[in-house]
Amino acid sequence: MFWTFTLLSILLMYFIFTRLFIIVEFREEVIQERLGKFKKNLSPGFHFLVPFVDRPAYRREMREQVLDVPSQTCITKDNIEVAVDGLVYIKVMDAYKASYGISNYQAAAVNLAQTTMRSEVGKITLDDTFSEREKMNENIVREIDKAAEPWGIKVLRYEIKNIRPSNEIVDTMEKQMEAEREKRAEITHSEGFRQSRINESEGQQSSQVLISEANRQKRINEALGKAKEIELVAEATANGIKRIAQAMQHPGGELAVKTKLVEQYIDEFGRIIESSNISVLPTETANLKTFFEGVSKVSDHTKSKGE
Repeated sequence: MFWTFTLLSILLMYFIFTRLFIIVEFREEVIQERLGKFKKNLSPGFHFLVPFVDRPAYRREMREQVLDVPSQTCITKDNIEVAVDGLVYIKVMDAYKASYGISNYQAAAVNLAQTTMRSEVGKITLDDTFSEREKMNENIVREIDKAAEPWGIKVLRYEIKNIRPSNEIVDTMEKQMEAEREKRAEITHSEGFRQSRINESEGQQSSQVLISEANRQKRINEALGKAKEIELVAEATANGIKRIAQAMQHPGGELAVKTKLVEQYIDEFGRIIESSNISVLPTETANLKTFFEGVSKVSDHTKSKGE
């Protein structure tokens, strides 16, 4: 009997204590109701409640919450089915609205995210779903946040986790990617061949330019050599003529020059005769050289007497 009374007393004290006092943790807010009506928001700490009159109606998590958006089938603008899932990040900004504005704000946020996601996917093509993911996330956040304002929650961000086309579409995309890779390989090969031809032609052009430059320089050098040769010959000829002129001013010089010219004439005439087809000549022509040699001797004898 004693133990039964003791146990009942402990249970009664526990019941009264839990009805009289409440501890609100730092990460949450508690909605206090009195006789079924909203009384106030209980902030973190220790609070006193009137038994059978007050009660903690709702406990709301005030930290940022991550809600998983289940995968769903969406149809893109080009009529292709894709399975899309994601994550939505929300935070309760007003515990009163989150408690009395909607029955389950988490389920409402997830359903709204799914609806908005279907709408956004339907606005773009399959190719754009991969490249425009960031833009889609921003649009979904904006639309959900606008609708969730009366619920007292704030949608911080939305992230698309996966976009999975059907198996047929995946096979088609793989074939398309393979064809694209082959196309790029052919383009790269053709570009390499074209560049090789360009390099080869440029090399031939450079070689021709170098050869032409070398030939031009060779011709310049030959011309300079010939000019120098002509200059030297002209200078030697001028010196010879000058010496002949000086020699002609001495006694007997003019006769010596004429005699030398006759000898050269005879020699050249003889070479012409030898190289020509003439076989018959006057006999007097053959004696010309002997005649002029005699004249030269007579001239030399006369010159020696005069001295």
